Amino acid sequence: MRAALNPLLWVGVLFAALLLAMPHAQGVFHWAFPAVEPPVYARTSFVALFLSHATIVAVASLAAIATGIAAAIFVTRPAGHDFRAIADALATIGQTFPPAAVLALAVPALGFGARPTVVALFLYGLLPILQNAIAGIETVPGSVRDAAAGMGMTAWQILARIELPLAAPVILAGVRVSVTIGIGTATIGSTVGALTLGTPILDGLAANKVPFVLQGAVLVALFAVVTDMAFARLEQWLRPPGAAR
Repeated sequence: MRAALNPLLWVGVLFAALLLAMPHAQGVFHWAFPAVEPPVYARTSFVALFLSHATIVAVASLAAIATGIAAAIFVTRPAGHDFRAIADALATIGQTFPPAAVLALAVPALGFGARPTVVALFLYGLLPILQNAIAGIETVPGSVRDAAAGMGMTAWQILARIELPLAAPVILAGVRVSVTIGIGTATIGSTVGALTLGTPILDGLAANKVPFVLQGAVLVALFAVVTDMAFARLEQWLRPPGAAR
């Protein structure tokens, strides 16, 4: 367990250290890019950018998780079988529709800022959660359901105590993909006024300041890596003993 946690711990510490130390690294960036002034992005603190970025991703991901799992439960019940193709089609459309286009369409209705970004991330992150939730529920053996029903469990008890716990590792794998993609995709929210770690990247591109781009890109990448590693660890913890790893 210690060996499994060490990489996550070290990358997490590195991310936190860079997040806090970036404003104090002016000397390093000034040495590397002497023509750029100021050498470190300073309009908003990196901690504030990270917190805003994380909040946007969390809100969109929670909405996608709730919607995706609820839809998966519905279409795997006898009453919802006929809606399976429709749910898959709608989720696929949300995945293939470019987030930038969603932002452009959402801004007139929702205004600038975080709200259109949340909508774009929600649509973009729904498909992997829905697909994995359906796959996880459908892979629960019928004999297990029959045994639970024979013990007198209701349909909702079977769902809550049998199907969802057994499907949890597969569902979590979809959540992992969705959230990790969302962390990277959220950077484009800065184009419509959302505060994210993409803000320094956007400002750096606009002002031809390479250090700003590097600062934002490194932090976004480490944020995504730390999150992915944390989900991987949680998947291992949820996987039944003896299951293939």
